[in-house]
Amino acid sequence: CCIREGIRWCVEIYHCLNKLLKERKLATGVGDEGGFAPDLESEIVAIDLIMEAIDKAGFAPGKDVMISLDVAASEWKCGAVGKYLMPKQQRIYTTQDLIEEWLEIKDKYPIFSIEDPLDENDWSGWKELTKRGGDSLVLVGDDLFVTNKKRLQSGIEKKTANAILIKP
Repeated sequence: CCIREGIRWCVEIYHCLNKLLKERKLATGVGDEGGFAPDLESEIVAIDLIMEAIDKAGFAPGKDVMISLDVAASEWKCGAVGKYLMPKQQRIYTTQDLIEEWLEIKDKYPIFSIEDPLDENDWSGWKELTKRGGDSLVLVGDDLFVTNKKRLQSGIEKKTANAILIKP
């Protein structure tokens, strides 16, 4: 499939998602990056809605289309490194809890990549997640590396993440 066709598929899914949100009387306003931000009861509901939109657009999740998440877990940091507060659920996770959550989500949904699945200073957590899920999941260090040569070198040495977002 070519890039043009892939973009068309994404647009079709986006419009199906918009229709689903309207049908359920959920907000369809978009944020700075063009994403919807409805008030949902949990983070998983967002993935379920995307899965439904993929299906309604006529595509096979996991075959035609996969999902990439940018979760910005550094924003969920709750006190010390290794403590996270999931914004929708208002549930506190440890690093271990969150790693298990990501691996379960990867097994349940066609997830291709997760950007910033842990805090930028949770180096041991990143190392474990990469070790356990890095063979089947692209783990993108954006906040982790911040296009910083020293942080990238440290990540290579510690075997954290398996992808980086470079911002020129």
